[in-house]
Amino acid sequence: MATKGADAGADTRTDARADTRAALEGTRIKWDDTGMKSSYANVCNVTSTREEVVLLFGMNQAWNRGQKEVTIHLTDRIVVSPYAAKRLSMLLQGVVTEYEKRFGTLNIDLPGGDAKK
Repeated sequence: MATKGADAGADTRTDARADTRAALEGTRIKWDDTGMKSSYANVCNVTSTREEVVLLFGMNQAWNRGQKEVTIHLTDRIVVSPYAAKRLSMLLQGVVTEYEKRFGTLNIDLPGGDAKK
């Protein structure tokens, strides 16, 4: 009798794993943007620890190039795991690659970041 119960437990775990796998493979993602806000940033800084990557976004509103000190108004902080940061990096690389195919190479070494065509 004990063997029969153990077999039933194993079958239940196997069925649960199969159900989970099927659910994940057929999962549809619905984006809920009702609470979303849009922000513009022309400055981004990134710091990290072993457990998280922190992205800081803000605005440089200084128009004079010769200033000795510039204040950046930070507007958003996004904290992600290193795994999410790596996926974000891959997504951004793909977007930039596609952009450069359409519009020309982005040369970030030039003042102003002018694109070469």
